[in-house]
Amino acid sequence: MNKEKIKLLIIGSGPAGYTAAIYAARAGLNPVLYQGDQPGGQLTITTEVENYPGYVNGVEGPQMMIDFKNQAKRFGTDVRTGYVTSVDLSKKPFKVEVDKKKHLEAEAIIISTGASAKWLGIPSEERLNGKGVSACAVCDGFFYKGQDVAIVGGGDTAAEEALFLSRICTKIYMLVRSNKLRASKIMQKRILEKENIEILWNTETDEILGKDEVEAVRIKNNKTNEKSELSIKGFFVAIGHSPNTSIFKDQLDMDEAGYLKVISGTSKTNIKGVYACGDVQDKVYRQAVTAAGSGCMAALDAERFLA
Repeated sequence: MNKEKIKLLIIGSGPAGYTAAIYAARAGLNPVLYQGDQPGGQLTITTEVENYPGYVNGVEGPQMMIDFKNQAKRFGTDVRTGYVTSVDLSKKPFKVEVDKKKHLEAEAIIISTGASAKWLGIPSEERLNGKGVSACAVCDGFFYKGQDVAIVGGGDTAAEEALFLSRICTKIYMLVRSNKLRASKIMQKRILEKENIEILWNTETDEILGKDEVEAVRIKNNKTNEKSELSIKGFFVAIGHSPNTSIFKDQLDMDEAGYLKVISGTSKTNIKGVYACGDVQDKVYRQAVTAAGSGCMAALDAERFLA
C-alpha cells in the first residue's frame, strides 16, 4: 500500500490548529493540516467575536477562521479537506488513515480536534444558533447586556456561566431538569445569593420561540406537564462539552471525561512526538485566544522534537 510520508501532521483546524500551522510552517516543517468535519471548529457557528485581540471592531467567527487559514497557507501549510478516521501511535512513524481510504505516515502529530458542545437536540435550537442561541456565555453574553436571558443546566459550568451573565444581564432564568443543582456547594451558594438569578426547578425546554432571533422560550414542568413562556433575548445551553478524542482511545492518556492529558506547562502527551492543543485538552478556559496560545506551544514543542 502506497503511503504518503509527512513530517508534521496537524489533525483539526480552529484557532489551535491554524496557529500551530502558522508557527510550524514558518519554522520550515512543511505541515499538512486536515480540517476535519467542521473546518474552523466551533467558531464557525459563532456570529460576532469581540474579545480576540487585534480585531478592534470585532469579527464574524467564520471570517476569523478564514483569516487564520489564509495566514497558515501563506507560509506554506498544506491545508486539506478530510477527516482522520483512525491512528496507530504504537510506533514511529505514526500511521494515519484519512476518510477510511487514504494512508499517511507522520514523524510528529499535533492534535487540535477540539470539543463539541452538547445540545438539547430540538429543531429551534439549531435554527436560532448564533441568533440568540449559544453554548458559551463568556463568548456571547455581552450581546445581551441589560436584557433577560435563560440558561439550561445545573452543573458547575451552568452555574459559572449564570454568575457571569448575572453581572451584565437584567434577569437570568436557570432551567434545571431536577429539583437540585449538581454544581459544587460553593457555586450553589453563590447562585442562590444572586437576586437576578431565578432557578426554575423540574423544568425542561419545550421550544425556543422567534422567527429570526430568540424572542422567548416555552418551558415545561416535568412534574405537572404545565407549559409556560418566558420572554428572553438570549438562550444559553450549558450542559457540557464532549472532547473529540474517540480515535485516540487506549493510545493517549485521557481524563475521566475524555480530554487529552498533557504534561503541565507543555503540549506533550504521553507519547513522544504527539502533541495536543486547544479545547481537546482544555476544559477550563475554552477560548479562542487560549486555544491559539496552546497551538503555538504545540508547534514549538514539535519543532524541538523534530530537530
